[in-house]
Amino acid sequence: MTEIKRIDGRAYNELRKLVIERDYLKYPEGSVLISQGDTKIIVTASIQEFVPRFLADTGTGWITAEYNMLPRATQNRNNRERERLRIKGRTHEIQRLIGRSIRTAFDISKIGERTIKIDCDVIQADGGTRCASITGAFIAVFDAIRYLYDNKQIYTFPDYKIIAAISLGIKDDNILLDLNYREDSQVDVDLNLVMNEDLEILEIQGTAERNSFNREQLNKILDIGETGLKNLIKIIKKELNI
Repeated sequence: MTEIKRIDGRAYNELRKLVIERDYLKYPEGSVLISQGDTKIIVTASIQEFVPRFLADTGTGWITAEYNMLPRATQNRNNRERERLRIKGRTHEIQRLIGRSIRTAFDISKIGERTIKIDCDVIQADGGTRCASITGAFIAVFDAIRYLYDNKQIYTFPDYKIIAAISLGIKDDNILLDLNYREDSQVDVDLNLVMNEDLEILEIQGTAERNSFNREQLNKILDIGETGLKNLIKIIKKELNI
């Protein structure tokens, strides 16, 4: 196996540059512009004073997510999903992934009967949009909950574990961390990994795009992903001063 040269010159296990701009928008209780390489996503967390019917009168809260890609976030313009009269299956999958990932991060029984609605709007896509959305969503929801706490709408800050997500791939037996679009479109195996600060796995999405992969390769890709997520979580801790 010969280590391949990456398109942008990074080492095989090197993250793209991560930039986090919190309080990016005026009105949401939590908002962030997260830039991971050339992928840029605006993530907001909005407090809504109601919960789904199945949680009514339980005293507990809920977190849910929507995901959208602007028409010119990609090299060629895509139609807005509302113009297709239905939401694509991929969008549903990503929304559910973001929602369930963030629900594992916070003790939502402590926010009262409220819904935190996450909106992830991809304004520029260059790979890893679902993973960057999860990382940005954690920060936006953390800030929204802190808004509740600072404004004495809740009196105990809920227990939480920092979470983050990263994409990986295998190309010609080389494992690559944090794929950009060109890499993602060419890899033999594509994998997304979500973990918390205790390095517990919340989600693994792994697919053989061109070639199958074996248990040894899976173990290696998880090791590299875990190291990358440790570094992402350090950045989040520093940003949130926690």
